Amino acid sequence: MIAVIDYGAGNIKSVEKALLFLGQNVVITRDEEQILKADKVILPGVGAFGDAMENLNKYRLDRVIRQVSQKGIPFLGICLGLQLLFERSDEAPGVPGLGLLEGEILRIPGGEGIKIPHMGWNSLQLENNGRLFRGIPRQSYVYFVHSYYLKAKDEAIVKATTEYNVRIHASVEKNNVFACQFHPEKSSDVGIQILKNFVELGREEL
Repeated sequence: MIAVIDYGAGNIKSVEKALLFLGQNVVITRDEEQILKADKVILPGVGAFGDAMENLNKYRLDRVIRQVSQKGIPFLGICLGLQLLFERSDEAPGVPGLGLLEGEILRIPGGEGIKIPHMGWNSLQLENNGRLFRGIPRQSYVYFVHSYYLKAKDEAIVKATTEYNVRIHASVEKNNVFACQFHPEKSSDVGIQILKNFVELGREEL
C-alpha cells in the first residue's frame, strides 16, 4: 500500500491517478498509523512553503514524516514536497522546513525571456546513478511548475539537474528519501517510468 500524505495541498488526485494506473493500492491520508504501516509514502505538493509547513505542523505530520525517514520506508517528495524536506526557503523567511536533507530553496532569478513561475517541459541532466532514473534516457523531458528551486548542500545526493536561468537540482536521493522538483505524474511516459521505479524499490536497495 502506498500512502499519499494529505495535508491540504493540491495535486493529490493526479498523483493518485498515476499510481492507480500502475496498479497500486493507494490511500490518501493524514492518519499516522496508516502512514507508518504503508510500504511507501509520497508527499505531493502545490502551493506555498509557509502554508504547507503550517499544515504539516498542525496535523503533526512533520513528526510522522521524520518517523517514516527513520524507519527506512521509501519516501518520495514531489515539487513542493521536495522543497519541504530541506532547511529553509526564500518563499517563507524564518519558517524552518523539515530539515531531513541539507540545503536551501532559492527564488529562480529573473532575466530577459525568463518567465516566473517556470512552467513547462525541461530536459534533465542525469548524474550520480539515481535509482528513480533506471531505464530513463538521458536528456529526457519532464514537466515543471515552480518559482523556487533547490540548491542542495551535498552534490552527491543530486541525481538530476536542469537549467532555467540557473542550475536547478531537480531530483535528489539519500537512503530511503527521494524527491523531484518536477511532476512525474504530469510527465507522460517518462514520469510514469520514474514512479514505477519508485514503487518497485525493495528495502534491500535503500
